[in-house]
Amino acid sequence: MSDLSVQIGALTLKNPVMPASGTFSEELAEVFDLERIGAHVTKTITLGLREGNPTPRVCEVNGSMLNSIGIPSKGVTAFLEKVVPFYRRYETPLVVSISGNTADEFAELCSAVSVDGVAAIEVNISCPNIEEDGKAFAIRPSSTLDIMKRLRAASHLPLWAKLTPNTGEVPDVARAAEDGGADALVVANTILSMAIDIETRRPRLGNVMGGLSGPGLKPIALRMAYQCARASRLPVIGCGGIATASDVLEYMIAGASAVQVGTATFIHPTAMLTIIDDLDTWLRARDISSVRDIIGTVADGEEDLASTMMAVAQ
Repeated sequence: MSDLSVQIGALTLKNPVMPASGTFSEELAEVFDLERIGAHVTKTITLGLREGNPTPRVCEVNGSMLNSIGIPSKGVTAFLEKVVPFYRRYETPLVVSISGNTADEFAELCSAVSVDGVAAIEVNISCPNIEEDGKAFAIRPSSTLDIMKRLRAASHLPLWAKLTPNTGEVPDVARAAEDGGADALVVANTILSMAIDIETRRPRLGNVMGGLSGPGLKPIALRMAYQCARASRLPVIGCGGIATASDVLEYMIAGASAVQVGTATFIHPTAMLTIIDDLDTWLRARDISSVRDIIGTVADGEEDLASTMMAVAQ
């Protein structure tokens, strides 16, 4: 078997495959061995109770998915009492995804989940900031820098900044997250989208707009992962449209050190295990001893292309 282990800052993962927040729960322990994946990433939680958005919350569009879930949450107290103890039984690192409406709320929540059993915190700074008229923290470099500084001061744990594709300043936002104290970048969240039922002439989501995930997002998120890997020294975790080992390889060749699998798990609950097995098969077939050897090897210039072609020929 090839060495599938990867390094995300101070964390060593047994393999680069983990779930995307919102697509993974304790119930999957009844389906497969949760020790097999690289990390456990929880559904995003909020400080207090949150009901979520009006229904319908999900619809299919051209083989991809639109969702407007609205981050329903039972609050941090229930999470610490029930969810964290469940994951303490596993050796696989637990990554807690958090969201806040304001910087103060974010910082309080970040501090509250910095407990034994939590290996890292994924800070969903791609969620709306009510102090900035609903614009996501990660839309602009300045707000990204400010929120990451607040969160860095609130916790000693590694912070993974989850970025948004709804910005035109990707490299600058990546650098701002790094300057603010992030330990890794999760690239990316869903892209703001919409669908309409032509018979009723109503939006297909109760909240009108939602986030696009699945295959339709992949080319955009892959481009972002490539940009972030070039703009920042931080490890990048690719997220968006990953359903096969080939998808994982694209992201890692582009510069990602690990990936998150989301929509594919809704279709095939054991998709992550298939991806891990197929990734190992691909590496062994090419006598590549470690998956880390392919990170950032994209041939994006004449010299890189020549080097890659020589390596393939050998």
